[in-house]
Amino acid sequence: MPNKKIAVVEEVKKKYVRMALETGNNASIARKAGIDRSTLKKWMIEYQDEISDQMEKEDISILSDEPTHDELQKKYDQAMKLLGEKELEVAFLREIVKKTL
Repeated sequence: MPNKKIAVVEEVKKKYVRMALETGNNASIARKAGIDRSTLKKWMIEYQDEISDQMEKEDISILSDEPTHDELQKKYDQAMKLLGEKELEVAFLREIVKKTL
């Protein structure tokens, strides 16, 4: 049982590391997580390579500390694509629910 709890805690840490890498705003992510920035920094040191590799496989870029207009545009385009995919999923699920009722 303890191993499962450890795995869940690691997944939560990785989630916040990914959010920090995607947004480039560590302070905001640390606040959202309810942790000190130094704690997030430790998590980033521990998991950054793994999360960066995952993001690269998903073709999601990491936002730099001082993003250029092109970087911001790319992140915006990625977010809009993801939003569109999620909207399609919701519409599809609504249709399934209608048909089953």
